[in-house]
Amino acid sequence: MQSKSLFLTSLLILLTLQLAFAHLGTLTGTVNDAQTRLPLRGVTVKLVGTGKLALTDELGRYRFDRLAPMLYRVEFSHVGYACIVQETTVGDDQTAHIQTSLVAAPVNLSAITVSALRPADQQLISSIDIKLRPIVNSQEILRLVPGLFIGQHAGGGKAEQLFLRGFDLDHGTDIRLSVDGMPVNMVSHAHGQGYADLHFVIPELVESVDFKKGPYTTDQGNLATAGWANMRTRTTLDRSFVKLEAGQFNTYRAVAGINLLSTAARQQDQSAYLGGEYSYSDSYFDNPQHFKRVNVLGKYHSHIGSNTNLTLTASTFWSKWNHSGQIPDRAVDSGLIGWFGSIDPTEGGETSRTNLNAQLTTITPKNHIIKNQFFYSNYNFELYSNFTFFLNDTLNGDQIRQKERRNLFGYNGSYATQATIGRTSWTTTLGAQYRQDLTQGSELSHTKDRTITLERLQYGNVNEINAALYADEVVALSSRFSINAGLRIDYFRSQYDDLRAAPTTTKRVTQAIVSPKLNLYYTVNPGLQLYLNTGKGFHSNDARVVTAENGRQILPGGYGADLGIIIKPFPHLLVNAAAWYLYLQQEFVYVGDAGVVEPSGRSRRMGLDLSARYQLTKTLFADLDLNTANPRSLDAEAGQNYLPLAPVFTSTGGLSLQTGRGLSGSLRYRYLADRPANEDNTVVAKGYFVTDLQANYSPTGLDRNKYTLGLTIQNLLNTRWKETQFDTESRLKGESQPVSEIHFTPGTPFFARLSLTYFW
Repeated sequence: MQSKSLFLTSLLILLTLQLAFAHLGTLTGTVNDAQTRLPLRGVTVKLVGTGKLALTDELGRYRFDRLAPMLYRVEFSHVGYACIVQETTVGDDQTAHIQTSLVAAPVNLSAITVSALRPADQQLISSIDIKLRPIVNSQEILRLVPGLFIGQHAGGGKAEQLFLRGFDLDHGTDIRLSVDGMPVNMVSHAHGQGYADLHFVIPELVESVDFKKGPYTTDQGNLATAGWANMRTRTTLDRSFVKLEAGQFNTYRAVAGINLLSTAARQQDQSAYLGGEYSYSDSYFDNPQHFKRVNVLGKYHSHIGSNTNLTLTASTFWSKWNHSGQIPDRAVDSGLIGWFGSIDPTEGGETSRTNLNAQLTTITPKNHIIKNQFFYSNYNFELYSNFTFFLNDTLNGDQIRQKERRNLFGYNGSYATQATIGRTSWTTTLGAQYRQDLTQGSELSHTKDRTITLERLQYGNVNEINAALYADEVVALSSRFSINAGLRIDYFRSQYDDLRAAPTTTKRVTQAIVSPKLNLYYTVNPGLQLYLNTGKGFHSNDARVVTAENGRQILPGGYGADLGIIIKPFPHLLVNAAAWYLYLQQEFVYVGDAGVVEPSGRSRRMGLDLSARYQLTKTLFADLDLNTANPRSLDAEAGQNYLPLAPVFTSTGGLSLQTGRGLSGSLRYRYLADRPANEDNTVVAKGYFVTDLQANYSPTGLDRNKYTLGLTIQNLLNTRWKETQFDTESRLKGESQPVSEIHFTPGTPFFARLSLTYFW
């Protein structure tokens, strides 16, 4: 009797559920750019009056399931596009589909909503910034990451020194940089681990910058401890253009981007363009730089099938320059050289990189997304530096040459599927990555006048493999709460052939590391979100170091957490704030007397980040970034545990203007506070406050703008400042004893440039 009653009850429940869901419909759609016809990612799609939200994926798609049959008003909003509303009717057991095109429009912060479906929380800030701030040089690309500071100390051709979250990142040791998913960082590089030279990127062809601070993203592996950034170049050009620039210090630049296909071909979802750049400058140093750079990029995008997109990118880059290096305070104070002078005028370098990148995105009949990416780079580097002058060789000087030739190739692949279980949505991503670096003649030599090799200190070949598998799950438990959990496994094989030995000796070591991630997002309402990011990351060590140490500390881990809030207290104000903590099993410390970076002990950092974006008027925007950090070594005594050159307080901000009458521009500042230059804080690297100005004029009319006039002024107030600083022991010619003090590269003085861009 009881079993019969239980059976009837179960049958009744099943019938009730069947009736409840039998007549529900589905709404799907795609959103693209009205001008380029390319899909738009991250568009907020809202069913008005229901509280339901969705975000478009990389293919511009969205989906709503289990909708009652009725008429719906669908609202679309995206940064830099006009907000529109469309109506559609969802029928019983039917799927309605909408095709939407958004038209570019001035930024309006009131259209931005906060959603638990947006796990990459800081992309809100990034999207606003790139729409409001014109990118006028490659340095500005990196500065789009709030709190990231850069410093150039080798004449503009060498990769910049980076600072973020209490890190002196050197040239990329603890930040992972990529372009269109292709790695920029060079592991086991001749100049230092993770060396990241972004100068092969043409700024005018950058479409967006994705980034995240901390080790919380599953598909970002080696070096992503302080954070990561991926720059995406334009898939297509809305118009062809030519840009000419001229400025002080004998500075010239020409840039062009030309569509290669007809309008009819572009309307068939095909695009191809060719971009190029040539730059020359003597710069502001007493020793002219004779800086030259050439960039060429070609890109093709097409549907090679009904469900597959193909993007092919090829680029090449070459640069050559002289530089003045770091100069000691005492040489300037004594009048031996001027503020922009040089001790060794023969410093300089030459570098080149050629890239091939193929990306395929396929949608299966069940709406699963398969991504395949293959990339290859041929890279050459030669740099002459002199950090200590005559400290070690009082006759010939201490100039060194760092040189390498490299082939880098790899693969990134992922498979993503989305499922609805009850009232929850599950997005599963499985990925595989492979990268191999092969160098020839990785060299560190003692040289003179860039022509004479006095002694080879290191000379060999590197063969380094990094293979990884990862799984990532995003669970939207409701429209307010989502969980992102991931697990990553990386395998490394490091091999070094020492060519100085006779016969050549080869050493090889292997190791693996597991990196879990867990991120929580809770949206109280469309104007308030709380999030907790946690995860483990790592940075690999130089193959020459780990093979010499028999594999010890190949992959030191980093453990981090962010507790943050995204809030829109007013329609035109967006604030993102976070308290963060990061622990590293191994730190890298700059050794000034050798001009190298060496591994040290454990460290911890903690701090606060604040980013605010405010729309003052319809055309005027304000932004502010404040970043604090408390970096300390854990294996040193109190008072001896400072991390040299690690920033403790930074701030950037400014005003951006966008008018409908052709005027636009920005007035910006950046501030880096004083920071310790050595372990006991007895030597201080002085801070600076610098302002920049950008102004543009584009005549408007019935037709689209044909040209734009631009004025760029760096260091508007002509502040005298030190862009990079090191506490280095050196000896000048004729000195009997070495001296340890601040050595610096002077920052740019007042530097004005004019530009003219013509469109067709």
